[in-house]
Amino acid sequence: MITKETSRRLDPERVVDTALAIADDEGPAAVSFRKLAAQHDVTPMALYRHFKDKDDLLAALGDRLLADVVLPEPTDEPWDKQLHALLTAFVDALRAHPRLADLTLPRILVATPGLALAERALELLIEGGFSVDDAAEIGRQSICSLIALVTTDPVAREVSDPEAREASLRRKRASLSALSPTQYPLVTSAAGALICPSSRDRYYAIGVDLVVAGIRGVVDQPTLRTSV
Repeated sequence: MITKETSRRLDPERVVDTALAIADDEGPAAVSFRKLAAQHDVTPMALYRHFKDKDDLLAALGDRLLADVVLPEPTDEPWDKQLHALLTAFVDALRAHPRLADLTLPRILVATPGLALAERALELLIEGGFSVDDAAEIGRQSICSLIALVTTDPVAREVSDPEAREASLRRKRASLSALSPTQYPLVTSAAGALICPSSRDRYYAIGVDLVVAGIRGVVDQPTLRTSV
């Protein structure tokens, strides 16, 4: 039976847990107050005590992912090595929730864990030789690139059922392999890797490596901004 006492006992963190599980399985669009209320044995109105609307709830999901980022302790290693570790920690927190990774972007400069991440990234970029403004621009683009890395994870984008996922990947590989090897020799020979990485760990490691290498590559550029 749903009572006022039940509503008062509703833990918003548990609601976020439930919403996270639903969104991981079905995507953010599947999250609804009605569905959450049913799972917590409360009325949908009870949720409005803690979340003003669905956007507020999705913001809480983004905050949860950012709270899962374990910031590495500062070390004596070069700035780029520490930045690599920081960005890896960010990706590690997101990769378990590829359907939700983009919810973190608007929360980085709002939620406390996001601000801590931003502050540390800026600190390392400035240590590497960038101005404050350039560090901000490069940091923003780097974070956007890594979020895209997670949201476009080839394995995560497939259906969740293992057998159905493997069948889908086989069809995609077969489609590429059936192309003319004369016209597309490299595409056909790389069909497997193009459709799905052999290792998700390697997929993410390469992604972070590319971002950090790109940052190192522009640090000595004479100008990074076009003056107006």
